[in-house]
Amino acid sequence: MKPIPEEKILYETVVSGGWNFSRIVRRGRTLRITDLEGGGNASALFYNADNYAERYNMGDTMKIQHISSLFKNACIYSDMGRVLMSITDSTSDWHDVICGVTYREDLLQRFGTKTYQDAHNGFYRSGFDSLTVELAKYGMTKRDFTNVVNFFAKTDIDADGNMTFVADASPAGSYVDLRAEMDTLVILDAGMHPLNPSSEYVAKPVGITLYESEPAAADDPCRMLCPENQRGFENSETYYL
Repeated sequence: MKPIPEEKILYETVVSGGWNFSRIVRRGRTLRITDLEGGGNASALFYNADNYAERYNMGDTMKIQHISSLFKNACIYSDMGRVLMSITDSTSDWHDVICGVTYREDLLQRFGTKTYQDAHNGFYRSGFDSLTVELAKYGMTKRDFTNVVNFFAKTDIDADGNMTFVADASPAGSYVDLRAEMDTLVILDAGMHPLNPSSEYVAKPVGITLYESEPAAADDPCRMLCPENQRGFENSETYYL
């Protein structure tokens, strides 16, 4: 793992498996998400912290950069054509943007019921429920639920178009660095990926580190990934003029 200078670290915490987290990441700061035990999954939503009506758009993110997953130097686009966050470093070459999250009905069908009354903090909570709980803290509801990025999750697609989960794609200590190009509200759930075929409910903890970082230079690799990204960065920068 690439170390972060101690003097640059602003905040650290651990999100327990199956639980939720949120944070506004200011421009020029970076959020590192770490898969602490391996085999983790961090489902994330992204919103303009000044205007929640502007939020991450999966279709534009894929189309603009001609990609089908996220990786180092790729960018996370809003539905206004602006870069919300850029991936300045990543130990994984594939972060899933297609598969979404688990729902209560999924968990009930696969694992049965384990309620808070029965299991306390070990109860089963779906990714959708976990993320909407966190959205409510900012005055949003399930109507504001949008596309998610599943960090550390990788999928394969066969010749017939069937999508399968790739096990062991994220060893312990895997991480991804998300630099904010706009003030961005990040909503996160450390729950189970919907395609994970495990016969048992899987939820692994993830580490969160917020640290000071340098703004994107004119030749920044994320900016230069494709010509469209140069326009996306310009759109983000002129937003603050």
